[in-house]
Amino acid sequence: MNPARDHGRARAEPLFAGLPGDIAVSFEFFPPKTEKMEATLWDSVATLGPLGPRFLSVTYGAGGTTRERTHATVARIVRETGIPAAAHLTCVEASRADVDAVARDYWEAGVRHIVALRGDAPDGPGMKFAPHPDGYENAAALVAGLKKIAPFEISVAAYPKCHPDSSDAVADLDNLKRKLDAGASRAITQFFFEPDTFFRFRDQVAAANIDAEIVPGIMPVTSFAAVRKMSGLCGTAIPEWLADQFDGLDEKPQARQLVAATLAAELCRRLYAGGERHFHFYTLNRAELGYAICHLLGLRPNETSA
Repeated sequence: MNPARDHGRARAEPLFAGLPGDIAVSFEFFPPKTEKMEATLWDSVATLGPLGPRFLSVTYGAGGTTRERTHATVARIVRETGIPAAAHLTCVEASRADVDAVARDYWEAGVRHIVALRGDAPDGPGMKFAPHPDGYENAAALVAGLKKIAPFEISVAAYPKCHPDSSDAVADLDNLKRKLDAGASRAITQFFFEPDTFFRFRDQVAAANIDAEIVPGIMPVTSFAAVRKMSGLCGTAIPEWLADQFDGLDEKPQARQLVAATLAAELCRRLYAGGERHFHFYTLNRAELGYAICHLLGLRPNETSA
C-alpha cells in the first residue's frame, strides 16, 4: 500500500453486509469565481476532508482562464489541509513554455499530482481542436513533458463511451494507452450512469493490454437539466430510466437530492460488487450530496481529521 496515495483514508464500514471496508474516494472541485463561491468551496472541503479522500482535484479553464484561481485553490488545499491536491492542466491555447511554467509553479507550491488533459476546443462544442503552434499537441505529449519537469503523479482521462473526437473505440483506446505509456499513473473516466457501461469499457481496456488503474468517475445529479447538457457535450448517454427518476423534481430540490444520493450510491455499490474500490466524485462544489453518498457507502470521518 502506498501511504501517500492512501493519505488519511477514512474508516469504512459498508452498508452492504459481508463486504470489507476498503472503499477509497476522491473529489473534484472547480475554482471559485466570487467570494460567495469561494466560501461554498471551502465549506465543501471542510465537509468532505474528514472522509479521508485519496486526493482533491481542481479543474482548469480553457486557455488558462482559471489558471490563477486553480493555482490558488490547490496551493491552499496543500497548505491548509494536508490532503493531497491534484491540479488539472490542459494544452489549450498555451505554448509549451507557458504550460511548463505553470507545472513548475505547481511543484514549487507543493502540488505533486497533475490531472493532464488535452482540453476542449476553445471555440465550443463540435469544433475541431487545434493545438497552439508552439504547444503540446495532445495529452500524451503533455504527460511526457510533465515527466521531464518533475516526478509528478499524473492522472489522465478515459471515456467509456469514446471521446467525441475519436474515430472509433479502437482509436480511443490507442490514445489512452499512449497517455499511460508516456508516464501517467491512472485514468479517471468520464461520468456514466450504468455499471455495465464501465464494465464493458474495463473489458476493452484489458483486451488492449492496458493494465493501469481505471477509476470510475461518478456524477451525482444535482440538476438533471445540467447533466443532460453536459452529457450532450461529451457524448455520454442518459438512459431513459434516469430521466424518469428525475421527472417532476425540478421544483423539489430536497427530493431530487435524496433520489440523486440513492442512485449514485447504488451505482457505486454495483461497481464495488464488480471489483471497483476507488470512486472519483464530480462534486460541482456541493458537499452534502457527496457526503450523503459516501455515508451510504459506509465511509465515516476519521476522528483525527474530523
